[in-house]
This record gives sequence, structure tokens and C-alpha cells, in this order.
Amino acid sequence: MSGEQKIPTNLRTLRILEVMGNSDRPMTPTQINAELGLPKQTVHRLCKTLTQEGFLVKDTTGKLLRPSRRLRQMASGVLYSSHTHTGRHQILIDVARQVSETVNFVVPEDKGMKYLDRVETDWPFRVQLPIGTHVPFHCTASGKVFLASLPLAMRKSMVGSLDLENLTPNTLTDAASLLEELEKIAKQGFALDNEEFIQGMVAIAVPIKDPGGKFFAALAFHGPAQRLSIRSVVDQADIMFEGARKLTSIIFS
Repeated sequence: MSGEQKIPTNLRTLRILEVMGNSDRPMTPTQINAELGLPKQTVHRLCKTLTQEGFLVKDTTGKLLRPSRRLRQMASGVLYSSHTHTGRHQILIDVARQVSETVNFVVPEDKGMKYLDRVETDWPFRVQLPIGTHVPFHCTASGKVFLASLPLAMRKSMVGSLDLENLTPNTLTDAASLLEELEKIAKQGFALDNEEFIQGMVAIAVPIKDPGGKFFAALAFHGPAQRLSIRSVVDQADIMFEGARKLTSIIFS
């Protein structure tokens, strides 16, 4: 009996999606199959079906595959509706209590970083960014911490593809300057928004990683510059790292 006959079609499909989900770069069907060992024609057929159904998309070369927006939204929906949501939100509440500012759980999507969950500060004066809001990659703390998590070649490619829109006098609109900033973030483990997205707002973000060390989401907090300084948010970095550690533990337990 062949390997293809032994494994049900639906399981083979799930294994392809698992390989793609665990990869930090687009892959060809041949590269996918290097981890599965299935008949070549089977993998190509299943990848074609997954592309036609909108779970995978081809890159600009037409040769490499990556997870689609539909697949990522489905994963986000599972995450939001699962039993981990309550525990995750409680951790956000605890972090917000310690930093006394609005705390966000943010995930990357095609349109930018999406606010998937948040706990608002009790301060009457605050910066409102509702759940579901998408914010740019290049000028937000959560976006930059995501970009910094990418392998260097992919980081350069993505920065080169972004519209580095000038939103405030502090926005980094030069690709070389942004890449230099991302290298610093990759080394220090957190990213800052020094009034780069909204004038008068500062923020810090740290990565939440899966057990394999791959970026999954960002934990961030922001507030008005009238109340916060870059130095004061950096002083809270250890609280954010501990919050990210707890989130990793509960999400992937």
C-alpha cells in the first residue's frame, strides 16, 4: 500500500497547511513535500486545490506559496473563540494594571497590524484605537517588532514593498533608516513608537512567540506623550516581556 493510500486526503491537506503555517517564508510544492514525503503529483494537486479554494496564494513570481488572508482570518477566529481567549484577556488586564495604560494584543495581516484584543486605560485622556483597527507596519511599535522578527532577506523584501507613508515628522520614510531601526529592535527584543504613527502618542511592543520561537503576535501598550516618555515606556519593558511569556504559555498550552 502506498503512502498516499495510507493517509486520508483531508489529513494530507491539513499536513500541507501545517507545514505552511510553521514556515517563516513562502514555499514551493516541492519544498513542502520535502517535509511530508508524499507522491509529487499528490502534493501539487492538493496545493492547487488549496490555492483555488483561497487557503494559499501565490507570490508575485507565481512559483512560491504562502498562507492566504482567508487562512489567517480563520486561524484568528479560532484563537478568538477558543477557551484561551478568557485567559489571554486576563493577562492583558494584569499588564494594563501594572503599566496604567491601554494594552493591545496585535496580529499581522495583509493590511497591517490588527488589534485583536485590548484593555483600555481608566485615564479620561487616551488614544482610541478600537479592536479590529489596522495600523501600518513601518511606523507602529507592533508593526516594527513584527518586521524585526523576520529573517533578514524577508525583512528587506517586505520593507522594500511597503508604502513608507509619512504620517508625522518622526515617521521613518527611508528604507535604509527603517532597516537600521529593525536591526536594533531585533537585538534589544522590543520596539518603540516615538510619535511616528500619531503625533503625541508613544508606544512599546514586544513579540509573542510560539514554542518554536516564531513570531505569533505582539503585546503592546500606548499612551499620550503628555503622560508618557520614551524612557518611561522602556522602563516598563520587563513587565511586557513577562506578559508575553505568560501569553505564550496560555495560548500554546
